[in-house]
Amino acid sequence: MRALTGQRAFVTGGSKGIGEAIVRRLAAEGAKVVIAAQDMISAERLADEVGGLAVRLDVTDLLEVERVVTMLGPFEILVNNAGYDQHDFFTKTTVEQWRYLLAVNLEGVFASTHAALPAMQAAGYGRIINVGSEAGRQGSKGGAVYAAAKGGVIAFSKSIARENARYGITVNVVAPGPVDTPLLRKALDRGGEKLLAAMEASTLVGRLGEPDEVAAAVVFLASRDASFITGETLGVSGGMGC
Repeated sequence: MRALTGQRAFVTGGSKGIGEAIVRRLAAEGAKVVIAAQDMISAERLADEVGGLAVRLDVTDLLEVERVVTMLGPFEILVNNAGYDQHDFFTKTTVEQWRYLLAVNLEGVFASTHAALPAMQAAGYGRIINVGSEAGRQGSKGGAVYAAAKGGVIAFSKSIARENARYGITVNVVAPGPVDTPLLRKALDRGGEKLLAAMEASTLVGRLGEPDEVAAAVVFLASRDASFITGETLGVSGGMGC
């Protein structure tokens, strides 16, 4: 069933990993997807495959985010997926690192949501799904700023859900645990088998997640089947959050 036929979606960080899986799932359900990413080679290839549109976007450029979302909208579905982490103990990080991590993981969410909401409010319908992290609920050793940003995404989403329910807009968070993505593999290259074993052991199911498992939750929350769900955080983490 193509439950999203006729709807338009905007996905940040949509060229690889979880973002790519989300784009493919949305398109398979009939949505027309704008893929916002910095890697235009991957984004344009994916857009050709799914019949979407690729646009270059750095989510840390907040004014550009607002301009692009406003110019290409309106959208029924907004998926804030772009994210980044640098694993290190907090005392070894710098102010510049903090600012960048907050800009990618939190402020970019502010900007795209701010730009997309007016049209959704006018239409009386919208689905906003923010990709958070179990780190935002539990903390993360070696990822304090990332965890703080993702915790901010959860609090922000609850607030926007409260403000916009009267417009027929739902706002939810999907919180992945360790998922086998290019970003995670970079961390594993540094941490080796010991880190991989620790990540797998942190889940009840004893394995890494797959991007498509996160995408399935996102697409459900984007559908009309989820019309009575808002302000929630759905863990897709193999039981890590229970």
